[in-house]
Amino acid sequence: MLSYRHAFHAGNHADILKHLVLTLCLQHMNSKDKPYLVLDTHAGAGVYTIDSEQAKKTGEYLDGIARLWNRNDLPAPMKPYMDALQVCSGGLKLRRYPGSPWLAAHFAREIDTLRFCELHSTDFALLRRQFRDGGRRVKVEQHDGFEAMKAALPPPSRRGLVLIDPSYEIKSDYLKAIAAIRDGLKRFATGSYLVWLPFLPSIEARALPEKLKKLPADWLYASLSVRGPATKGHGMSGSAMFIVNPPWTLKNALEESLPWLVQVLALDEKADWTVEVSPAGTAKPRAD
Repeated sequence: MLSYRHAFHAGNHADILKHLVLTLCLQHMNSKDKPYLVLDTHAGAGVYTIDSEQAKKTGEYLDGIARLWNRNDLPAPMKPYMDALQVCSGGLKLRRYPGSPWLAAHFAREIDTLRFCELHSTDFALLRRQFRDGGRRVKVEQHDGFEAMKAALPPPSRRGLVLIDPSYEIKSDYLKAIAAIRDGLKRFATGSYLVWLPFLPSIEARALPEKLKKLPADWLYASLSVRGPATKGHGMSGSAMFIVNPPWTLKNALEESLPWLVQVLALDEKADWTVEVSPAGTAKPRAD
């Protein structure tokens, strides 16, 4: 049974990294006139109320997006992301935080196609309600996102971005993420695949980055830790994004943004960031 609800964690440090990367990738996709597909395999509820019972119970957003909200020294690459958050929240007061489906719909154009998958019955109902007026370009499904990749790829336009963001509450999700990308690359070798990785004190979580780095494609690995790693329990000290076929602009944008985020979000002196690219590098634009 699925028990994970992202409402308890919305707006935390992991969301900031994930959604900054997603925003930067979507902006790059918009640089060409040709339409593209966005497939979100674990979409969640779409939008989260910051003063909800769930958000208040954990208060994770207080050490996350709340620390960024009124800053006037944002690095330039972060401005479109923060501008979008203000649109979602309805003004200058932090009321709501968007999930990846809302951000995808905000940045994508009318010519683009959005496909959102969510298995949790409650979150699926909220997601479907959020996009009830989305028109033909938006498809919301109560479906296994890993399986949806097989049917959705390659998209007719041969341009696409897949966000793989499981909760990893089921340990098999670690292997499923790798298998899904391997299969996706066979079907759609030029697509961009964005995978979120939690920093947890488990064997599976620690092994996942190195396994992903062995994929036969260009990649970029970016991490953000707000404190030193946990030695026991289930605390998440940070997270990472692994991007297969990353935009050539992404590395510089993250190298400008992540040091600032560490400074603002650090909970102890071991807070840190990294940006690493595959040996082939991502210095040249690729055809997408």
